[in-house]
Amino acid sequence: MENILNIRNVSKIYQNAGHQLTVLDNISFSIQTGSTVSITGPSGSGKTTLLGLCAGLDRSSSGSVELNQVALDQLTEDQRAAVRNKYVGFIFQNFQLLPTLTALENVMVPLELRGEKNIKSHAMDLLDKVGLADRSGHYPVQLSGGEQQRVSLARAFSNKPAILFADEPTGNLDAETSDKVIKLMFDLNREAGTTLVIVTHDLDLAGKTNRMIKLKGGVIISDLELSHA
Repeated sequence: MENILNIRNVSKIYQNAGHQLTVLDNISFSIQTGSTVSITGPSGSGKTTLLGLCAGLDRSSSGSVELNQVALDQLTEDQRAAVRNKYVGFIFQNFQLLPTLTALENVMVPLELRGEKNIKSHAMDLLDKVGLADRSGHYPVQLSGGEQQRVSLARAFSNKPAILFADEPTGNLDAETSDKVIKLMFDLNREAGTTLVIVTHDLDLAGKTNRMIKLKGGVIISDLELSHA
């Protein structure tokens, strides 16, 4: 299998008032196309920072990040945004839906950015898949947390991403709603053949992926292949 993501000797160092804070220290790993991977570790271990570097939201202090054969380190902010728009889907803990747009319009945004045709019917199909066709005209404030996360799932899959990054996707949901969202995320992922990278402190969720990378203090302390018998 090809690798969709190659991380080589990546560090992230913040300078603050003459002090250096090393959030990630010389991290290397690769992720195979089509696999599901969780990145776990305690708060402050560098999980979300690592996710941001992998997705091209931020730039590393040293080392290289290659996403879908594109070296992100040499790109401008606009070029990185273009790569994200083409290859990457996101799911966030706080949903990050646009409050002035309906559920349907939120799902349509990535399609509009890509200049696709028939975007309304495509977006409705996705809302139907996540069980929210009847809520398409509702605004985020009119939806429950679980419904908002299902809208963000539909939005994330709308541009047929090569890789989907989920940052604590169930962090704001109760246990029952979490289970539904997780099942939906893995079902949509399997159907689309997308690579899935989940940052989570929830070990039950991490255990559903093929592989678990554990961070502590900005370094990888374990990298395990998980078998699902």
